[in-house]
Amino acid sequence: MKVTLAKSAGFCFGVKRAVDMVYEQIEDAKERPIYTYGPIIHNEEVVKEVAEKGVRVIAEDEDPHGLEPGTVIIRSHGVGRKVKEDLENAGFTIVDATCPFVQKIHRYVAKYAEEGYFVLIVGSESHPEVQGIVGWMPNDSYAVISTPQDLEDLALAGEKICIVSQTTFNYNKFQELVEIIRKKGYDILVLNTICNATEERQSEAAMIARDVDAMIVIGGKHSSNTQKLFEICKKECQDTYYIQTKEDLDLSVLQSISNVGITAGASTPNKIIEEVQKICQK
Repeated sequence: MKVTLAKSAGFCFGVKRAVDMVYEQIEDAKERPIYTYGPIIHNEEVVKEVAEKGVRVIAEDEDPHGLEPGTVIIRSHGVGRKVKEDLENAGFTIVDATCPFVQKIHRYVAKYAEEGYFVLIVGSESHPEVQGIVGWMPNDSYAVISTPQDLEDLALAGEKICIVSQTTFNYNKFQELVEIIRKKGYDILVLNTICNATEERQSEAAMIARDVDAMIVIGGKHSSNTQKLFEICKKECQDTYYIQTKEDLDLSVLQSISNVGITAGASTPNKIIEEVQKICQK
């Protein structure tokens, strides 16, 4: 079987940086406990691995004042301003692994909200990155949208609008929403904050999916960018399969396949990708 592996598959810059920072803290650990605020990345295998080395996850609804103070690593998705202040007030030392591209969005929303813009955040309202972005808004002049219907429900007469996006949002869907807003005649400032790596990953995945008999998308079940990759690939190749590890792959469905494509989300370690690739090549 011919196997085509996407060059962009696997850890992005921000995720690799965050994971490396966790391991640096593990190596430098003294007596103080190490925590991550939420799972360090949306990959169960990585979270399990660092947990075995003593790293504990602080749940988003957990009161940090009830925990033994230690070092807490802010994951690449980032957090709101108040979350950081609460952790510091509870006696924690913060190691900020927020992706620099996400930090840029934090600065944008704070700046343009102060300048009188209504901020439209394009993304999933329940995603931790979006929740973190909202946490840097200095006021309530914002809305989170992800579909054209969300726009229909908004009334923004006469307001200047600044548009930003979750870094892993589907690029084509973002452009579609921007065009709808533009046609309504609003005074808009569009800041395309979708990460370049996300755009490249999505474009490459679509290109491969068009030319293969089956497509395998590897990533954590809670990974937003992997879910979007699956949607993109499924649109181009009906036989697209979403798996977390090699154990999830049903080889029987590939028996009649002559060529298969593989891509992976930004939180998928190379080890897992290589294991899936090896099985497909047998």
